[in-house]
Amino acid sequence: MATKRKVPDNPNSELIDFLNELGEYEKNVSRQIHKYNAYRKAAGSIAKVGHRIETMKDIKGLEGIGKKIEAKIEQYLSTGKIKKLETNRGDETGAAINQMTRVMGIGPAHANKLVHQEKIKTIDELRAHPKRDQLLTKTQQLGLKYLEEFEQKIPRDEMTQMETILVREITAIDDQLKAEIVGSYRRGAKASSDIDVLVTHSSATKLPSLLHKIVDILTKKVQFVTDTISIGDSKFMGVCQLDSSKLHRRIDIRVFPNEQYHCALLYFTGNDQLNRHMRIVAQEQGYKLNEYSIQKVGTTGVLSKPLPVTSEQDIFDYLQMDYKEPNQRNM
Repeated sequence: MATKRKVPDNPNSELIDFLNELGEYEKNVSRQIHKYNAYRKAAGSIAKVGHRIETMKDIKGLEGIGKKIEAKIEQYLSTGKIKKLETNRGDETGAAINQMTRVMGIGPAHANKLVHQEKIKTIDELRAHPKRDQLLTKTQQLGLKYLEEFEQKIPRDEMTQMETILVREITAIDDQLKAEIVGSYRRGAKASSDIDVLVTHSSATKLPSLLHKIVDILTKKVQFVTDTISIGDSKFMGVCQLDSSKLHRRIDIRVFPNEQYHCALLYFTGNDQLNRHMRIVAQEQGYKLNEYSIQKVGTTGVLSKPLPVTSEQDIFDYLQMDYKEPNQRNM
């Protein structure tokens, strides 16, 4: 019941993996989302520690580590193990449910159905099941097909090569198009889980037809997109591959009108903690902030028209916050 993706080059990667694994069990088996979020927050705090954690003093003052999680960390530092984790791993049904949720598109409810009704215990059994295609949606079938590839992080140099292809091909369609990879890559990460691309155009009337044209070129002209999961007027979800020697990767492309672009750029760059913090600050100062706009909230709760935003800096300025460069947003 290993965790999906290890944190690269982190001196505390084993502890982080343990906490994430405990969180996955709470989300998928116990269905306790608040506990999942607590473990994830604790793992995120530990990931920021630049040295190996060897004593309890090393975690003193870290955000998101309460008494219960602290006790588990103390167990780990003393014994190299976490008792609850060992118990979870001995739960065959729970282990099977967690195995199923490794597949893109299979959530806890569907995983429970596969395990309890279909008696499927492992990924190999799911792949070999005679009713596999009836039991899984198209998205889940692709998730199963590329499972081990999707679980591998994408090195930054590969992300940079993919960025070159994406920007080149998208801007060649129309020189007023702008495209940028967001997420952890934009924050400077050494490796990323998937590719999130934002696209905008100065003319909103051209947007609905552009996404289909972009995906068509990326699929047929440069053979970059290999599979389509879903596509609409504003969002594409699919699979891509840099070349035949590389792994298949998950890719999302979202199209936003120019006036919404910088709010979207801020939101999809993240990280999640910064987004939550900025939404709280916005609320405290009488604004509503999301991936589409920032609006003033009137005394009766009525929202103003979206305020003009021409850069991410504008959003920080509205909230009277110091601007953070993308590589400073790993809160």
